[in-house]
Amino acid sequence: MRIGVLLLQRRRAFYTALSEALRDAAAAVRDHEVMIQIEHVDELTPQNASEGLLRLAQSSDVLGVTAPEHPLVASAIEQLAARNIKTFALISQLTARCNVGYVGLDNWKVGRTSGWAFGNLCKAPGKIGVLVGNHRFRCQETNESGFRSYFREHPQGFDLLEARATFETASIAREVTERLLEEHPDLVGLYVSGGGISGAVAALRDSGRAREIAAVGYEYLDITRSALLDGTLNFVIAHPQRALASEAIAAMIRAHEGGPDFPPQSVSLPFEIYTPENL
Repeated sequence: MRIGVLLLQRRRAFYTALSEALRDAAAAVRDHEVMIQIEHVDELTPQNASEGLLRLAQSSDVLGVTAPEHPLVASAIEQLAARNIKTFALISQLTARCNVGYVGLDNWKVGRTSGWAFGNLCKAPGKIGVLVGNHRFRCQETNESGFRSYFREHPQGFDLLEARATFETASIAREVTERLLEEHPDLVGLYVSGGGISGAVAALRDSGRAREIAAVGYEYLDITRSALLDGTLNFVIAHPQRALASEAIAAMIRAHEGGPDFPPQSVSLPFEIYTPENL
C-alpha cells in the first residue's frame, strides 16, 4: 500500500518531527506492507498545495495533507476522489464536495482551554493579544473561535484584541509581538495559536516584560520547552505526534481497504498540556 503525505515547511521543527513519526508509524505496521512518501510545501500557497497533492497522487493509493482551506485545494481533492483516491486532512480540517477525512485535535476545545488558562493565569483582567499564523487554516480559525467563545460565556473583564497574522513566519511573529507590546503597554496576555512561536518568544524575552504577561503557546518544541522553563510561556497545548501519526496511518489503511464506498473517517485526538511544573 502506497501512502503519500504533504506537509508544511521542512525547516519547521514540528513538521520535521511529524514526518519522522509518520515514517516510524508506517514501518511499525505488521499486517500490511506500507510504503510512505512525504513531501513538504515550503511556500505556503494554495496552488503549491493543490499541485503537490496531484503530484503525490501519481504514486499513492491514499493521501494525507496539511494545507489551507481554499477552492484550489478542494478542487484537487475532488479530482482525486473521482479517481477513488481518498484524502485525509492532517492537523487542519479541509472541506470539499466529497468526503475528506481528518486526523487532529478538537480545535474548538483547544481554543476554549486556552481561554480557561488565561482566566486562571492572569492576576487581573486586561488586554489579550492574539496571534494566528494564517486565517485560511481552519484549525487556527476554530482555535480563535473557541477562545473567544470561552470569554463570551465567562466574561471576566478581558479585552480580546483583534487577531494578527504571522503568516507562519518567526520574523513576522516577532515584529507583530513587538508592535503589540509597544501599542498596548497594559497588555496582560498573549495567545499564540499559530506558527511563529519562536519569534513571539524572542520578542517577549527582549521586552523585559515576559514575567508580567501571561503567555499561552502551541506545540511542544525545544523553543517552547525553554520558554516554559524560564517563565516566558506559562501554558502550552500540543499535538501528541506519535499518536497522531499512528492514527493517521491506521485511518488511511482502513479507508483504502474499505473500497470506493467506504468514506474516510475523522479521528479527534486528546491534546497534551504542558506547564513549567510537568516538564
